[in-house]
Amino acid sequence: MKHAMIGLGLLAAIPAIPAFADEDAAQGSGQILTAGLILPAMDAARGRALFAEKGCVVCHSINGTGGEDAPMLDAEFMDEVMNPFDFAARMWRGAGAMVMMQEDELGGQIELTGQELADIIAFVHDANEQAKFSEADIPHEIEEMMHGGEEEDGHDDGMKEDHD
Repeated sequence: MKHAMIGLGLLAAIPAIPAFADEDAAQGSGQILTAGLILPAMDAARGRALFAEKGCVVCHSINGTGGEDAPMLDAEFMDEVMNPFDFAARMWRGAGAMVMMQEDELGGQIELTGQELADIIAFVHDANEQAKFSEADIPHEIEEMMHGGEEEDGHDDGMKEDHD
């Protein structure tokens, strides 16, 4: 429900505009803001899956699950009411570093549609959905990327065991 409030807060700042002919096509996909613009519906549950599947979790964490190379994205640290475009703008400011890390950690840049980004933003702002997030949500191939350089036996390369 909190993610719906985010959209409503944004809509409150936009003057009412009469619906236009394509309203039926947009129904279920989001809110029509003005002729030619739609605010997509935001699905925090889908965002939880995408956060793991797309690899965001490799660098970012939610409630202690995930990487430590980028800021934590726990809902408790987010503005109570936030414009999703402000969130996207912050991502854009960090795009250079994020792309470099994605290429290094994931082997390429993450591709997101506008709908996927809307869903991830909803997840990042939904404490109830975040409470469901665990390592079980992380696909095996993403988990391997997260733990890539670590030794399984707990020993670093080149270390000799001391047998007395």
